[in-house]
Amino acid sequence: MNITRRNALILTAAASTAGMVGLSTRAFSAEGDFYDVESLMNPTGWTDREILGATDAKATMIEYSSPTCPFCASFHAHTLPEVKTQLIETGKTRYILRPFVRNVLDAVVFMLADAAGEGYHDVVSTYMKTQAEWSRSDTPRDDLLAIALQLGFTEESFENALTNQELFAGMEAARDQARNEFDLTGTPTFYVNGKMLSGNKTLADITAEIEAVQG
Repeated sequence: MNITRRNALILTAAASTAGMVGLSTRAFSAEGDFYDVESLMNPTGWTDREILGATDAKATMIEYSSPTCPFCASFHAHTLPEVKTQLIETGKTRYILRPFVRNVLDAVVFMLADAAGEGYHDVVSTYMKTQAEWSRSDTPRDDLLAIALQLGFTEESFENALTNQELFAGMEAARDQARNEFDLTGTPTFYVNGKMLSGNKTLADITAEIEAVQG
């Protein structure tokens, strides 16, 4: 998959399905397996943006997410706000949101989030909440742009964000590493201090893992 100025801006409905990389939107990975924390914290091709939580938190939770995944959208709408309040803001865990691009629309959302700087999480959250409006649209480019304008982008900055070929290549490299080294087969997938949690987890599921780390 390659992104250019032309195919980024002339997004079609086909991009939301034909661009898939053959992965499930639901995770069926090796639940409970442990992976090397150092490797997880140093993803290939990607530098983590806007890590949330205390730097001295005992736990670190990494989420690999796809903005076109309905399970990811559900997690971000219903569970993540509680995770922030009860686990991140209380200093129990750090939280890292990382892209897992299954198609060009996923890539577009994270490229816009990257361009937003400190608005990284706000951009991803907004597109998750509005997933139904753009992910299956006949005119996804127009719908993605309309939301971007509400987030403070101009049409020019929107276009410029989608021409960062180095960023796009890095996201693909991070995706391939997640598949090959961390056995990720679907989204969302989480790693808590190296332990894999697959699928749309509840607050109780995540809390149990975070509290186990606290000792």
